[in-house]
This record gives sequence, structure tokens and C-alpha cells, in this order.
Amino acid sequence: MINPWDGIKRFTAARKLYEFPLVVVAGLSEAEQLSPAAAKARTYIARSSIASVALIALLTLLGYLSWQLQQSRQRAAREQVAHAKRIEYMAQHDILTGLPNRAFFSHMLTKLLALAKRYHRPLAVLFLDLDHFKLINDTLGHDAGDALLKEVARRLQESVRESDIVARLAGDEFVVLLPEQCDEGDLTIVANRILSAVGKPYDLLGQEFRVTVSVGISRYPKNAEDEESLLKAADVAMYHAKEKGRNKFHFYQQTDRQLSLERMSLEVALRQALEHGEFSLHYQEQHDLATGEITGMEALLRWTHPQLGEILPRQFLPIAEESGLIIPIGKWVIETACRECMAIQQATGKPLTMCVNLSARQFTDPNLAHDLGRIVRVTGIDPELLELGVAESALLADVGEAIKILGQIRMLGVRIAIDNFGASYSSLSTLNRFRFDTVNIDGSVIRNSEHSPEDQKLMEATIAMGKNLAFTVVAEGVETEAQARFLRDRNCDKVQGFYFGRPAPHPPVEPA
Repeated sequence: MINPWDGIKRFTAARKLYEFPLVVVAGLSEAEQLSPAAAKARTYIARSSIASVALIALLTLLGYLSWQLQQSRQRAAREQVAHAKRIEYMAQHDILTGLPNRAFFSHMLTKLLALAKRYHRPLAVLFLDLDHFKLINDTLGHDAGDALLKEVARRLQESVRESDIVARLAGDEFVVLLPEQCDEGDLTIVANRILSAVGKPYDLLGQEFRVTVSVGISRYPKNAEDEESLLKAADVAMYHAKEKGRNKFHFYQQTDRQLSLERMSLEVALRQALEHGEFSLHYQEQHDLATGEITGMEALLRWTHPQLGEILPRQFLPIAEESGLIIPIGKWVIETACRECMAIQQATGKPLTMCVNLSARQFTDPNLAHDLGRIVRVTGIDPELLELGVAESALLADVGEAIKILGQIRMLGVRIAIDNFGASYSSLSTLNRFRFDTVNIDGSVIRNSEHSPEDQKLMEATIAMGKNLAFTVVAEGVETEAQARFLRDRNCDKVQGFYFGRPAPHPPVEPA
């Protein structure tokens, strides 16, 4: 039996260590049992009878159950707090990228805008939209698209300060909030850093892929003084960046809003143009440089609006591409051009090649091969007389998918041309990587070759490679006799440009 005072010490120590009820069973005299020390036990039972043992067991069990209940309540409370935090996080953040979402960004913009007004500080908003993101989802699938969005989000965060806020609004739209920044020079540096970061290659499904971004910039108090107007101004500026050629940034200007309204009106009119028969085709001839004979022509889309008159292709084609209207319009162009080609052959007895350019969105349309097959059947054209031009940039966006699509087109017997060669990447390796029937050298290379040794070498190398790989080389945009002579001296196959003939509403051939 332990000394009573020693037992009290042990009891006191135990109470400090544990938070559950403690029962003390003591073999003490009545006087010792009634001592003040014994009162420190919450449950005190004298060891004097067998019944006491049962009571002790019962009370111990009840105490343990009470302790378990207390622990369960505390655990439930902690889980409830954690769940509430998760709900709050999900309500404020984009699940895919982990970035703040539109609601949280709006809250922060309102808060920081109020501080900016109170302390007379500047603030900037950058509105970002990935260029041709839909093509990635259409060609590689949504899993690849999601992987791209997560990587873009990471790169954006690394491109700005920790105090800046990067958020995902929806789809492929992002926004960056830059407190206390308004200087055009500083914002230009940030925008260029973002363009560079986003433009680096991505590894998607084991393939290298490139994507660009267009950035619109608005500033407080220069462009707007409330949250909605500031975000709208940045959005409008972003569309102007796209119209400037994409992979660019644009500072909002007061005239932009009017231009944006005009663009919206133009899109509405564009949706009705095909149904109302407002489109037509013009044709520009291609000449064999050795004989001077017309061997083919390129079909060029024109739009005559009943009120606005002639609308330039550079005004409406970007809208058609961005909105997806280029798909039905493009089908109409190809079918109309094929019918015209058949009419020319019947009238002249000469089989001339009809060239039609595909946009990036048309090229990746899943129904392209099916639609081409239908057009060849219904028009009766020899597929070898139809040549489809594809821009080099569209091919390099996803090499694996491009090879697959080109194979589907080739199975139909349709000719394939790489268009605008030398305008962007200027990579001769592209000519080896893909199988082409024709290479169209961009007009900018032709013009620059007169004073640029690099462009001259590119043109000469392309012509030489054409001879080695047995594809036809067409020089576009030839405007002078000197340019034509230069090309003839280097044995270029065909030429096209204002020097030989301007686009006309009727094919430049005479009946037989």
C-alpha cells in the first residue's frame, strides 16, 4: 500500500497529463478518506465492499464514454471548420489551376480600387486570352487543353510580382491585377515578359506545342474609374491586340470602344452575309515563268455589304476566324471555286489548277476531309486540279496532328501547298518534314529580297530545294519586272502578283 501523500502526488500528476475522468480507489482509514486531499478526486469510492468494485467499473466506463464524446465533438468541430475553409476556397478559386476565380478577382479589384482612390494611387488590369486555344481542344482533346491551362497559369504567376494577382476568369481567359502600376514603360516590360513566358514550347501528350496570348491593358485612373469599366476596357484592348496579329499587347485608347462596337456590328452582319448572298470570289492568275502561260489561279474571298459596300478581307476575316464563321464560309468558298474551275475547263478545254487557302481553324476542323470529299463528288472536279494552301504557322502548331490531316487530304487526291512560306518561321526543315506539292513563297520575302541578303538566300534555297524534292515553287506578290527577272534567272516555276494581273471577279482566261 502506498503512502497516502505519495498517492496524492501521483494523482495530481495524472490529472495534469490526461483530460479524461479519473477514479481513485483508496485503501485508507475513514479519517484518511475524509482528508481534504481526497476531495481532489472527482469520483472517490472507499474500497470497503464488493459492490464498490462494480460501481467503480460502471463509473469508469461512463467516464471513458464521456471522454470519447468530448473528443468526438472536438473532432467534429475541427472538421466543420476545415470543411468551411474548403468551401470558402472553392468558392474563391478555380479548381483546375488553383488561381483566384472571377468572384475573388472582382472582390480584390473592388477593394484595391477603393484604396487606390483613397490614397491617389494608380492601378492596372491586364486581360489575357490564349490565341487559337480551341484548336488545341479540337485536335489534342480536353485533357491536353487542361494541362496547357495549368502550365499557363504557373508561367503567369512566375512572370509577375508576389503582390500582383493572377486570376482565371473562364475558359482560356486570364486577368492580372497590378496594384500601384500605371507607367506605360513598366507595363510594357510586364506584358513582354508574359508574351515570352506563354510563348515558350509546351509538352502535351509527348508532343511539342506552341501557343501565344493576346493582352489588353487598361489603367486607373487614365481609362476608367470603376471596376466594370476598367475590366471592360482591358477586354476591348485585348481584342485590338488580336486584330493586330495576335501574340501582341495593346493599351486601351478612348477610340477603342467605338471600334469594338463596330466590330460587334460587323460580326452580326457577317453571320447574315452568307445567307443573303453577299460573298463573291475574285481570281488572281498564276503564270508559268518559263512560258508565260496561265496555269492556274487563286480564289480570293470578297464581301459586298448592301449598306457598307466593299469590306476588306483584313477587316472581316479575323472576325470570321475568331467566331468560327470561317467554317461555313470556307466550305462555300471551296465549293464555289471548284464549280468555277469546272466551268473554265468546259469553256476552254484547259485544265487549270484552282488554289484555295485554308485558315488555321479550317485546317483543324474535324470534318474537313469529309467536306472535301463531298465537294469533289458534287462538283465533279478532278481532285488534282484543286490545291489547298495551309500557312506554315498552322502546320507547326501541332506537327503530329498536321501530318495526320495532310494525309487525309492527300488520300482524296487533292494537292497541298504550304502558303506564306518565309513570312514567320522561315524554316527550310519544314519542307522536309511534310509532303507538299507546292510551296508558295510569301510576297514579303520577294519584296525584301532586293535589299535583304537573308531573304534572298531563303528564296534561292527554297527554289533549289524545290528542284531536289520535286515540288512546285510559286513566288507570290511579284510586282516589278526586276523581281520577275530575278526569279526567272533562278528557275522559279510559277509567279503570281500585280505585275502579271490583279484579282478580278472573272477568271482571266479566254474561251476555246
